Amino acid sequence: MTVHLHRVVVRHAGRTLVDVADVHLEPGRAVTVVGESGSGKSLLAHAALGTLPAGLAVHGAMSIDGVPHDVGDQAGRRPLWGRTLALLPQEPVLALDPTMRVRDVVAEGAPTFARDRRAARRAALERLAGLGVAHAAGAYPHQLSGGMAQRVAFAAATIGEAPVLVADEPSKGLDVAARDDLAALLRRHVEGGGVLLTITHDLDLARALGGDVLVMREAEVLERGPVEQVLTTPTHPYTARLLAAEPARWAKAWMRDGGPPEGSPLLVHAEQVTRTLGGRRLFTGLDLDLRAGDRVALTGPSGSGKTTLGRVLLRRHPVDSGRVTHHDLARRRGRAPVQQLHQDPTQSFPAFVPLRAALGDAVRRHGVAPGRLEELLGTMRLDPGLLERRPGGVSGGELQRLAIIRAMLLHPALLLADEPTSRLDLLTQEETLDALMGQVEQQGTALLLVTHDTSLAHAVADREVVLPGGVTTPTAVLAGR
Repeated sequence: MTVHLHRVVVRHAGRTLVDVADVHLEPGRAVTVVGESGSGKSLLAHAALGTLPAGLAVHGAMSIDGVPHDVGDQAGRRPLWGRTLALLPQEPVLALDPTMRVRDVVAEGAPTFARDRRAARRAALERLAGLGVAHAAGAYPHQLSGGMAQRVAFAAATIGEAPVLVADEPSKGLDVAARDDLAALLRRHVEGGGVLLTITHDLDLARALGGDVLVMREAEVLERGPVEQVLTTPTHPYTARLLAAEPARWAKAWMRDGGPPEGSPLLVHAEQVTRTLGGRRLFTGLDLDLRAGDRVALTGPSGSGKTTLGRVLLRRHPVDSGRVTHHDLARRRGRAPVQQLHQDPTQSFPAFVPLRAALGDAVRRHGVAPGRLEELLGTMRLDPGLLERRPGGVSGGELQRLAIIRAMLLHPALLLADEPTSRLDLLTQEETLDALMGQVEQQGTALLLVTHDTSLAHAVADREVVLPGGVTTPTAVLAGR
């Protein structure tokens, strides 16, 4: 089955969001669209599926095995959903029905579901077993790890045997092992003669899938060709800039080979710390010292206990045994010595309060020096006008930088940054981390970075604590960058 998209244009309020001349999708060859957030890549995919949000104007032509379709007739492709066209969505845990068990979520997509639900359930169990998650059949989506949820979503998307699969940012928030598993699943679809269109900002996923890549920016395709060519010797300056934004290629002024100056004051002393969560021991007998200016990455697969360890070191989680001692971290005027950046920046702000009011509360409550907020807005290259909006009215990258401002306003001695860029594209991630690390360097803040991205950990941290997961003996490994 072949798919051809021709002259697809998506507009909103007079602004062009997508303007792509043609895309060819063929069986047995992956096509991946990369680019920063807002480039139009997801809108292109959803225009093809017929799943664009209401209020967008769309025009264009599409053929599936030679059968023409009007891209503007979004509802016209509903009869193809699940049988010809299938979607592997972003954030699978949120896409799966939280009130249904996994086997029932998958069974709903089986061709036999309407007439024989028992057969559909059997097919669902077979599909889950083939993906190595049969043991999760009776679980609810919220009980799954990120990698397991992605496998379940893959089962639900493919049980109808649709030959055309669209994967929209499928590796978002996944650790390296889970991403590699996902790539293997997607390659299996392609190798079986399926058509695959993947939307991602993860260049490593694009490399793993092979085939062809399209690079989008500001609604248009700037460069296209075989993955091994475009992502090795790009011809367009923007593609080269995108590649340079990968953490392994960074060369920043704040990067360093050694740790903080010798004799830096001790902030945190953890001794023989053990923590169990949900009946599972995450780490045992952990020793760790943090000094002013330290940069330590907490790495490991999803569910290994990285965030829990970070919060234990902040003394926001109790320990089963051992001791965590804080030194010189008393609250003072204009300073909250311990701060946390959440993985989801919306957790830092009330949803229905303008950002100026939310940040103003922190300024007033902690006696922050006049002009400090405006200074940080300039440092982060943010328009002060953004403060008149609510959190939902700014982009993810902008909100994360505002969360950084909120934390760094208070001159923290110790900052826990919990996956602060895992949902950002490469360019926004680079810009956001550059802004954060500039403040960390300037203020001499000790940084605990929770991340599943080892290349990011190596770029940012002086030391790394690796939590392999599923091990009850001491699992923390300290290693220089």
